[in-house]
Amino acid sequence: MIRDRIPLTLRRGAVPWDQQRPTWPDARPALIEAALERAEHRPSGNWYVLGAASGITADRPFGRTVAGVEVVAWRDAAGRLVAGPGACPHLGAPLKDAVVRCGTLRCHWHGLALNGAATAGWSPLPAHDDGVLAWVRLDAVGGEEPLDRPVLPARPAAGAAVTAVFTATGRCEPRDVVANRLDPWHGAWFHPYSFVDLTVEEPGDEDSFAVRVSFKVAGRMVVPVRAVFSAPEPRTVVMHITDGEGRGSAVETHATPLGPDDRGQPRTAVVEAVIATSARPGFAAARAAAPLLRPLMRAAAGRLWRDDLAYAERRWWLRSTGRFPG
Repeated sequence: MIRDRIPLTLRRGAVPWDQQRPTWPDARPALIEAALERAEHRPSGNWYVLGAASGITADRPFGRTVAGVEVVAWRDAAGRLVAGPGACPHLGAPLKDAVVRCGTLRCHWHGLALNGAATAGWSPLPAHDDGVLAWVRLDAVGGEEPLDRPVLPARPAAGAAVTAVFTATGRCEPRDVVANRLDPWHGAWFHPYSFVDLTVEEPGDEDSFAVRVSFKVAGRMVVPVRAVFSAPEPRTVVMHITDGEGRGSAVETHATPLGPDDRGQPRTAVVEAVIATSARPGFAAARAAAPLLRPLMRAAAGRLWRDDLAYAERRWWLRSTGRFPG
């Protein structure tokens, strides 16, 4: 059991990066592909992450193309999330460039007013605000049996956590992002600035990977934890901290297909939600300082995803050219 009383540990006997134990014999392509295939066969209910719930406000619309479908979202007069087709049914104006007044979206081309109800050929899409992320349901795209709500992993209570959402876009498909997250063996090799002393436990459950790893803080100071990676639905991988500092915290990685670029290559948005908690009494100060901590949390996620998107993009290129082994 990792002790919680002292979060920082002085790392002893540090091994240079190039002398650490190789993990490639354990990171078997067939094992990762099997976990990916199982994830892709789980139901999603046709739900797709749009972005951070806090990024959709009452004063302006939010626009995103999801799987080639233009979507617009905003807040109605009661603050509820509203989503629907992003093209005005009148003459096709981009509703992401419209204005919102008192919960009503008004098209800037000819003034068509939308309050979230079906009107003039425009109909809303099912939307869900889970308190951290905003979702939209696209039944025509997903083709699955619809679910009333997205499939959400367990999370810390909102009032006991500090949350931050990072978004980046890569030239790949959602399965490449999910495959990256279902490969925990690459952490200490590919991200030595963040992770050391990584060991993946023998799988006790074919649908999850448990890892013991230390997060680097400064110099030889590290924070050892145990984390479990799992995929509750086809486009989501969640990492739960199950032991050590921050036990109960979660990092959710969501992969939203955007559609092809002007060269016909796929684009995927990575929307990563960090939901951090701690049993320490001093964590109340961290919650109070959340506005200051969020940019730091997003920067840390951005550094990791700079590398991990390169991994995912390379994987897509190898698959698309037929050069990927297996």
